[in-house]
Amino acid sequence: MWNWLISALGVGATIFLYDGNPLYPDPLSFFELIEKHKISIFGTSAAYIHYLMGLGVKPGEKYDLSGLREISQTASTLSPEGFEYVYREIKKDLFFNSISGGTDINGCFAGAIPILPVYSGELQGRALGMKVEAYNDNAKPVEDEQAELVCEAPAPSMPVYFWGDDDNLTKYKAAYFDHFKDTGKNVWRHGDYIVIHSDTDGITFWGRSDAVLKPSGVRIGTAEIYNVVEQLPEVSDSLVIGQQWEGDIRIVMFVLLNKGYELTNELKTKIQQTIREKTSPRHVPKLIYAAPSDGIPYTFSNKKVEIAVTKIIHGMEVANRGALRNPESLDFYMQMKDKLK
Repeated sequence: MWNWLISALGVGATIFLYDGNPLYPDPLSFFELIEKHKISIFGTSAAYIHYLMGLGVKPGEKYDLSGLREISQTASTLSPEGFEYVYREIKKDLFFNSISGGTDINGCFAGAIPILPVYSGELQGRALGMKVEAYNDNAKPVEDEQAELVCEAPAPSMPVYFWGDDDNLTKYKAAYFDHFKDTGKNVWRHGDYIVIHSDTDGITFWGRSDAVLKPSGVRIGTAEIYNVVEQLPEVSDSLVIGQQWEGDIRIVMFVLLNKGYELTNELKTKIQQTIREKTSPRHVPKLIYAAPSDGIPYTFSNKKVEIAVTKIIHGMEVANRGALRNPESLDFYMQMKDKLK
């Protein structure tokens, strides 16, 4: 995001940065700032929008947001209901801009196209210069089904080597180009699970492909579950993993609850029933545990880290804790490892 900010300064914009808890001293503090300083573009996360949805608040009724013309959202996947909430309860005549890319490519694979419609749950299209496709397991481009995000051609901002990679090739190729090499395809595989919609050319992101859950062989993107459970007023945040269990995969969920709530059997049942009704029986977690405050691991770019927790639960080492914003959160899962055996 540093690059976005520098670019904004380059065109004469004024940058307004907020450092701290976005919910302090009030969950709507951001909108008070938007009103006071006439902020025109507001950058935020799916987690914040889902939290406001859970509270049922209506910022557009309480604050003068006449100067706000765009909301830009990234980091994690926003549900279709989140898109609708923005237009219904924040402001109906703004441009909602959902983007997805990566720190490693210094840019976006998919993002905003201001001259096209916005469809709930979809990024509007491929970014300029990015030959993005969705590959199935046979390395064939597909539409209207979940598949791997790949970039079929060199991109303007892609890295050319890794720092510390002795021959500037081995680690780099293993990280991005080896996934489909057995099929003869030399393409950048980023590790995101997406759907490219044939009717709109929009793209829906379903989470990291290496964190895809496969109970009974059925592929489930983690965002499918997050988009449901994090709309509940009791749930502030959540994490789901797939645990190898009796020859299959069982879904285990950890929830961070809002103040004043406890993870009772009744709440567990509510979570499971809500997921079942809004997705499918396959999506329902077998086990649900309460996570401590700051117990959901995130990267510095505000992305959940299911893989690290999955490794811990299966007795594997987590090599790069330094990539986490809150590495101490993993201590809780170290304690949970034996309990889940």
